[in-house]
Amino acid sequence: MVWHGNYDKFFIDGQWVAPSSDQVFRVISPATEEVVATVPEGTVADIDRAVEAARRAFDTGPWPRMSLEERSAVLRRVAGLLGEHQADIAELVTTEMGCPITLSTGMQSIGARLLLESFIETAPQVQWESVRSSITGKALVTRVPVGVVGAIVPWNAPLLTSVLKLAPALLTGCTVVLKPSPETPLSAYLLADVFDRAGLPAGVLNIVAADREAGEHLVRHPGVEKISFTGSTAAGRRVGELCGHDIRRVTLELGGKSAAVILDDADLDVAVPAIRALSLRNTGQVCSNKTRIVVARSRRDEVHERLVDLVRSMPVGDPFDPATELGPLVSATQRDRVEGYVTAAVDAGALLLTGGGRPDIERGYYVRPTVFGDVDPGSVIAQEEVFGPVLTVLTAENDDDAVAIANNSPYGLNGSVFSADDDRALAVARRILTGTVEINGKGAGFSSPMGGFKQSGIGREGGVEGFDTYAEIKSYGLTDALYDKLS
Repeated sequence: MVWHGNYDKFFIDGQWVAPSSDQVFRVISPATEEVVATVPEGTVADIDRAVEAARRAFDTGPWPRMSLEERSAVLRRVAGLLGEHQADIAELVTTEMGCPITLSTGMQSIGARLLLESFIETAPQVQWESVRSSITGKALVTRVPVGVVGAIVPWNAPLLTSVLKLAPALLTGCTVVLKPSPETPLSAYLLADVFDRAGLPAGVLNIVAADREAGEHLVRHPGVEKISFTGSTAAGRRVGELCGHDIRRVTLELGGKSAAVILDDADLDVAVPAIRALSLRNTGQVCSNKTRIVVARSRRDEVHERLVDLVRSMPVGDPFDPATELGPLVSATQRDRVEGYVTAAVDAGALLLTGGGRPDIERGYYVRPTVFGDVDPGSVIAQEEVFGPVLTVLTAENDDDAVAIANNSPYGLNGSVFSADDDRALAVARRILTGTVEINGKGAGFSSPMGGFKQSGIGREGGVEGFDTYAEIKSYGLTDALYDKLS
């Protein structure tokens, strides 16, 4: 690794501080199965200390009282430093979670900086204050920071997801306790160093890697006003339950089983190459991946053949090799989970078109990219999130059937529609119950909100809408004189 930080400490109250115990997490390379670093395992006491620092910074510190322009200036310096550390970030993410280096560079490193810059550009568009009048009264309506935020991020996109939460929270004036995943804490250490060097006041950002017990303590902590969680639906259900008990604000960005709908007039020279990126990113470990391919029956055979050719053309191997498109899964546990789904699908009679098993690679948590054809829409492999390089192809009789299959899911996070007729594609997309639908593979971009219907979550992140999850809306009744002055 190029960047070496204080891996034996936590970042709390603007300082690198010793942990309260000698317990550590071992960070294991998914590619070599070797320990590449150890970091302290946060305890309840460490979480308490981090929340106390964030609480002081919010209640008495300068950050919530600074102007938006002043806060934006700090985050612009952060963006500049992220650009300077672009290669370090990519290397750290590839080291700790096995993301292919080209994707770590584009999505995890450059993407994080562009996302931060997008939030900075969008913040002035938020209606922070407005004056209103009606026959029943005159009012000033403001958006004010919600308070201390507990931000819990997953292992699959550690730095990008951290920025997705930190940028709007900090620009709004909140203070934050960030809990990275035990599998991928290293990039969070670099992030702490960057924010410190950018001049963020002490206590505004505090970072403690912790497991479930200490993580739940953060979720329940009376000093925290808001939890922002990204992870599995099962874990999100628990977070939502705890927040519901205390009426604590919560945003949940959870799992997905998204559908790529290929209509009978689709250009397969557009659709199939798009699946390479939209369905198999990060070795399948992205919640918005389109892992259900819903194809018109008249195009079934051709899609089967093309998907097999596509998957077989994607190099599997060393994630540091720029030619690699599919790296290892993040852990032995995740590899076993994916293999279990593949075995169960084969045992249930699913048509295995290609893949299954492990590639001929001596070490690392690798699985072969896998495609199943003629999948029953109600089967386990079509309904549950596998979180690996496993695609299922489902056949639709017409547009109505394709929509029904796409909506036959407990999830509703993302989706795609492919058609030679953009208007037809949009009409089908409007009927799909997901937070985002991409037309002919075109992404919505950082200026749009992201989030899910159904069990894919609660709330939205990104865009102007992403700021509302970190603000409370406050109304003031005005005298005529105040109204005239503020209007």
